[in-house]
Amino acid sequence: MKLGAFSVSLSVKDIQVSKQFYENLGFSVFAGGLEKNYLIMKNENSLIGLFQGMFENNILTFNPGWDENANNIAKFDDVREIQRELKSKGLKINPEVDEQTSGPAGFMITDPDGNVILIDQHR
Repeated sequence: MKLGAFSVSLSVKDIQVSKQFYENLGFSVFAGGLEKNYLIMKNENSLIGLFQGMFENNILTFNPGWDENANNIAKFDDVREIQRELKSKGLKINPEVDEQTSGPAGFMITDPDGNVILIDQHR
């Protein structure tokens, strides 16, 4: 199963303070915008998303079809294929992707310890 680029999406209280903190660790803004209340920050191959007021807890995020530079990967597993495989293994998907569609879509699963994992395809 090819899940694509990996990042940690952090729910932050003050995006400006968090931005400065991660810049001090060597991260720089890669995408997003302060006016949108989210930033994607990058340090080499590491990605961290900072999200203010969008969700309560931190989320592990995978982007099928993208590498860590948001470049399209020629061969990847579509989010619907991943969903089918996980469902066949008994995992609960919420919300589910309509398997009759194509293109951008996403779903979430929760690991045994309550950590939310977002499978978020942008293409």
